[in-house]
Amino acid sequence: MKWLFLIKVWEINPKKKSTEKSLKTERNKMRYLKYLVVLTIVFASCKTKKYVIGSNVEATEMSAKKVVRKHLAAKFDKETVDAKLKANFNDGIINQSISVYLRMQKDEVIWLKGKKFINVFKAKITPEKVSFYSPLEKTYFEGDFSMLEKLLGTEINFQQLQHLFLGEAILDVKKEKQDVSIVNNSYVLSPQVQANLFDAFFAVNSGHFKLDNQSIVNTLKGQRLEIQYPSYKLVEDEVYPQEINIKATQGNKLITIDFTLKSVEFNTEINTSFTIPKGYKRIHI
Repeated sequence: MKWLFLIKVWEINPKKKSTEKSLKTERNKMRYLKYLVVLTIVFASCKTKKYVIGSNVEATEMSAKKVVRKHLAAKFDKETVDAKLKANFNDGIINQSISVYLRMQKDEVIWLKGKKFINVFKAKITPEKVSFYSPLEKTYFEGDFSMLEKLLGTEINFQQLQHLFLGEAILDVKKEKQDVSIVNNSYVLSPQVQANLFDAFFAVNSGHFKLDNQSIVNTLKGQRLEIQYPSYKLVEDEVYPQEINIKATQGNKLITIDFTLKSVEFNTEINTSFTIPKGYKRIHI
């Protein structure tokens, strides 16, 4: 009889169970919505910190691990770069300003063309090789990274060159344990155990966590590579170097290369075709 009574109650008030189910569903929706709002606020807050441009953010005490983590989180995350730069090259003999066109397919190719009224040089760099030719001298180079190493005064590979153009550490700061100090409002990272042949230092910006400067010093060989990033520009939600100043010292010889950004676009179709003209003389380094 009790069982029959319960059936009768359900028949008299069939909406009661349905109403309770609806209320439970609504409560779950509100709970999920609350979590979504909180996550959105946190995510937006993190993105805002990443994109602080300028020197208005004061560097406060922070562990080396956290600085490394923030620097890696600020890495470039677009697929292509199509930029126009003004470049000044000075090796003590030649002092020349030219326009440089930079096209980059991330992790695949770096394409460069220098122009001053006419084409001065053209280069294509992949993880496997460096190709370069000069219409002025009717010469070309095709081979390993020895050409760039001679220019910059230190060993360098494709990934490191890519990082150089993007304001990122050219050595793996996560691989070795780092010390950190605050110098000129930058977080300066240096490996706790420096490599046998060189010392490395990376000054991380306290606002957007790209680099303010980085240097690799080989005292034994009298080589020093310094790369400074005086300013950045926010383009399509990317913090991108507006200025890059390179100083490469080998003994008494100093080479400076200064880049100033004129324009840049990301994730566009780019042409990186490269053909060495016939009749050019091959040079060996």
